[in-house]
Amino acid sequence: MFKLDPNKEYPKKLHSKSLIRFQDCDPLKHLNNAKYFDYFFNAREDHVAEVYNFDYNDYFENNHTSWVVYNHQIGYVSSARVSEWVTIISSTIYYNEDTLVTEYVMTDEHLQVLKAVLWTTSKYIDVHTGKKTPHPPEVMEFFEKVCLDGINFEHTSFNARIKIIKQELKEGWFV
Repeated sequence: MFKLDPNKEYPKKLHSKSLIRFQDCDPLKHLNNAKYFDYFFNAREDHVAEVYNFDYNDYFENNHTSWVVYNHQIGYVSSARVSEWVTIISSTIYYNEDTLVTEYVMTDEHLQVLKAVLWTTSKYIDVHTGKKTPHPPEVMEFFEKVCLDGINFEHTSFNARIKIIKQELKEGWFV
C-alpha cells in the first residue's frame, strides 16, 4: 500500500527514459502502435512504485478494489524508432469520486520532439461486485497531492492538450 508523508512535496510529473526495442517495431523500424501502451504502462508502474511507494498488487490484495480502464485516447505525433532512447512522462491529470485520468507523454530523449500522448480513463471498482465504488478518503487525499495543476480537464480537448504540450516542449519547460 502507500502512505502519504504530510511533510513531503510529491512530484506531479514523473519521468524516465526507455530504449525502443527491435522486437517492438514494425518492418519500417517504427514502434508498433500497440506497443506504445506497453511502454507507457510499464513506465507508470515503475514511476508510482519508485516515487510514490505504491504497489498495485499490494493495494489490490488489501483493499479488494482496483482501477479498470474505461477508455483510451491516443495521439501518435512523431514515430518512435528502433534503438531510440525516449523519455516517458506520466501524470494524474483528473480525478473525482470514482474516476482517474492519467496522461502519458512520450518525447525524444532530450524533451524536444513529441512522439505520442495518451489519456487513460480508469474507473475505481470493487472486485467482489465488479461495480464502481467511491475512492476512499486516503486515495482522494493522495490524488489531491499528485494531480497535475493547470489542466482544466473537463474543458480541455485532447487535441488542444497536444498543442499545449508541443508549445511547452518548444519553450523548454514541459518537465
